[in-house]
Amino acid sequence: MSDRMVLTDGANPVLRAIRTRRVVRAMTDQPVERTQLEAVLDAARYAPSAGNRHLHRFVVTDDPAILRVLRMVSPGMVQRPTAAVTICIDHPLAADYGFGPGSTGLFVDVGTIAATMLLAAHAVGLAAGPVTSFSRAAVGVVLRLPEGWSPELLVCLGHPAPDQPPPMGRRPLLSWRDLTRWVATGPADAGAADRPG
Repeated sequence: MSDRMVLTDGANPVLRAIRTRRVVRAMTDQPVERTQLEAVLDAARYAPSAGNRHLHRFVVTDDPAILRVLRMVSPGMVQRPTAAVTICIDHPLAADYGFGPGSTGLFVDVGTIAATMLLAAHAVGLAAGPVTSFSRAAVGVVLRLPEGWSPELLVCLGHPAPDQPPPMGRRPLLSWRDLTRWVATGPADAGAADRPG
């Protein structure tokens, strides 16, 4: 089997997971098993991080009362998760390594962690969805975050409800070619939209 076939025929499990993962916006009240939650958290520590410093911390809850309050202060939490992981930046630790509060790398790492968690959740049979619309001050109080930890993104976890709301902002499916511009390597390639083959 050629490399090209492996990359396009769905046989590669990593690429298949990437293509089949979906953001889930409606969840059942079935609890998330502790082993599933720990598998997602364990995967997250392998996410790329600036300088391999691991300047982020995860705050987890599967307590129904805390989740209800989180929903009250998180307009973006349209699903009703039975567990949630809050990705936080540990700013005092980041400062020890020379990262200022607005350092781009800290926020890039939030994204790589979230992407890793979403894929890991999919791999262990969980539904997941990211939330960025929430009151940071309120979430900090609800979760009793240590001083200097800032909540940056919530990952909702649970099991998918049978009926899902339609995708938000449905648009025509884009191919990688629609999103990519190859940089020309010489006069012969000038203006090329994509690489041949």
